[in-house]
Amino acid sequence: MNIVVQKFGGTSVRNLECQQQVMKKVLRLCREGNKVIVVLSAMSGETNRLLNLASKWSENPDRAELDSMVSTGEQISCALFTMLLKQQGVKARSILGFQAPIITDDAHGKARIISIDDKKLKELLKEYDILVVAGFQGCSENGRITTLGRGGSDTSAVALAAAVNADICEIYTDVSGVFTTDPNICADARKIERVAYDEMLEMASMGAKVLQPRSVEFAKKFNVTVHVRSTFSDEPGTIVTQEDETMESVLVSGIAYDKDQAQITLVHVEDKPGVSAQIFSPFADKKILVDMIIQNPSKDGKTDMTFTIPRDDMELAIKTLESLQYEIGFKELNSNLNVSKISIIGVGMRNHSGVAARAFQALADENINILMISTSEIKVTCLIDDKYTELAVRTLHKAFHLEEGEPIEKS
Repeated sequence: MNIVVQKFGGTSVRNLECQQQVMKKVLRLCREGNKVIVVLSAMSGETNRLLNLASKWSENPDRAELDSMVSTGEQISCALFTMLLKQQGVKARSILGFQAPIITDDAHGKARIISIDDKKLKELLKEYDILVVAGFQGCSENGRITTLGRGGSDTSAVALAAAVNADICEIYTDVSGVFTTDPNICADARKIERVAYDEMLEMASMGAKVLQPRSVEFAKKFNVTVHVRSTFSDEPGTIVTQEDETMESVLVSGIAYDKDQAQITLVHVEDKPGVSAQIFSPFADKKILVDMIIQNPSKDGKTDMTFTIPRDDMELAIKTLESLQYEIGFKELNSNLNVSKISIIGVGMRNHSGVAARAFQALADENINILMISTSEIKVTCLIDDKYTELAVRTLHKAFHLEEGEPIEKS
C-alpha cells in the first residue's frame, strides 16, 4: 500500500477553521488511494498554557509529571481532528504515543525514540484509511509517558515515516518552505527548492526553526524524503533529501542563527589530562548539550575553558560546576547570557576556500566582534553579542549574495 505521513504544527490546528483546512489536504491524499498517517501538534499556545499552569503549582515541576500533563495538548488535537474525519464518513482513529507504541528512553522533556511497532501500525492501516497520531510524545520502557522536546512532532512524523516505509513525509507549517535565512529578519530571504540532509541538519541545529534537528537525523539515517510546505497554500515547498551535484554547485545555502545560547568560562583550570572529562561528564549525565569549546593554555600550568550551552540550561550548568569547584580546581566562573550564534552553511564549502575569510571581513566591516569560532566541513559558526544578531544575519546574507543564489565560481 502507498503510505504518506503528514505532520501539522500548532498554528495549523489552532482552531476549527484551520483543522477543516487541514482535513481537505488529508482527504485529498486519501481519495487518491493513499493510506495517511496524520501527526498533530497541540493547538497553538496550548503547550505554553500547560507549562505556565505547572509553574504555578511547583517552582521546579517533576519532569515525569510534567510530561504526563503537557502531552494532553496533542491528545486533544488528535481527538478533535478525528471527530471531523469521522463526521465525513472516513475510516479513521486517533492513536497516542503509548498506543503505537513509540518507545523512548526515560529522558523526560527531551526523550529520544528507541523503537516504533511498525507491524501494529501497518495492521491498523489495513483497517483504517487514516491514523491520527499524537506528535511530540512516546512511552518509556517502564510505561511512563515521555515527550520529545520542542518541535518533537517533527521527529514523531519522520520516525513514523521511516518505520512504515512511507513514500514521503510532508511537514506542514506556517511558512512555505526552508529559506536562505529568517525572512522576518531579512526581506531578501529566498525559498530553497531542495536542500541536503547535512545542510538542513546544520541549519536546524544552529537555530532554524523549520524542523527539529532530530527529525533531520532520522530522515538522513533512514533516507526519508521530507517535504516542508505551508498549510495555507498549495504551492511546492522545500524538499529535504540526499545530496546531489546541483546542491554542490552553490557555495553557501543559508545563514542560520540561534539566540538561545549562553557562554560559560572557567578561569584558571588545571591544564592536565582528565580535567575536561571532569567538567563535561556531569553535563552529559544531566543531558546538557555543549557546543563550542575553546581552551586557552597559559605558561603556569593553568588554562581558561570557555564553552556554550543552551540558555535554558545555564542555571543547572552553573549549579553543577559550583558543586565540583573543589574537585575541578577552577579559580572563578564567568557566565554570559547575551550571546548568539551565527552560522554560514553549505555543502559547496567542502572543497572551496575563502568562505570564513569573506564572512569574517563582512562582520568586521560592520564592527561586529567575534567571541568564538567553530567550523565543520559545511559550516562556519561565530559567537557574537546578541544585540548584533539581526545585523549579522543581513550582512552575511548579502555578503554571499543569497538573495540571488550565488553559484561557485568555476576556475
